[in-house]
Amino acid sequence: MKLGITLIAGSIFLGLSACSSTGPVIYPNTHFLSVGKAAAEKDIEACRKMAEAAGAKEGGGQLGNVASSTAMGAGVGAASGAAGGAIYGAAGQGSLVGAASGAVAGLLRGILFSPRSSQPSQAYTNFVSRCLEERGYEVTGWQ
Repeated sequence: MKLGITLIAGSIFLGLSACSSTGPVIYPNTHFLSVGKAAAEKDIEACRKMAEAAGAKEGGGQLGNVASSTAMGAGVGAASGAAGGAIYGAAGQGSLVGAASGAVAGLLRGILFSPRSSQPSQAYTNFVSRCLEERGYEVTGWQ
């Protein structure tokens, strides 16, 4: 049992580490070279905060996919476990076992098979890119 919990926890951390944030790639124009990388990083962070304050969301879709997949798996598992348990006279215990196994299956499906789009939303990237361009930077793309 302890091994199973360790494997599940490790899978969760592995899956969530794939959700790392992306950022704009700045071309080293004269403005960037004059202010330096540290000032550019502060400007990027300020533009990110402005975008979020304006309502543009960065994304983070995988965490939501994992959560909904886990909940859906638990529901399906509970229903099928209750049905199977009713046949053998233990619907409550069957639904409990079914919910637990369904949640684990849904969690693993969400982590392993959800789309790993690491790109932020279009509105967010447009907002941050425009903000940086207004400050004198040239954004070449996002990585």
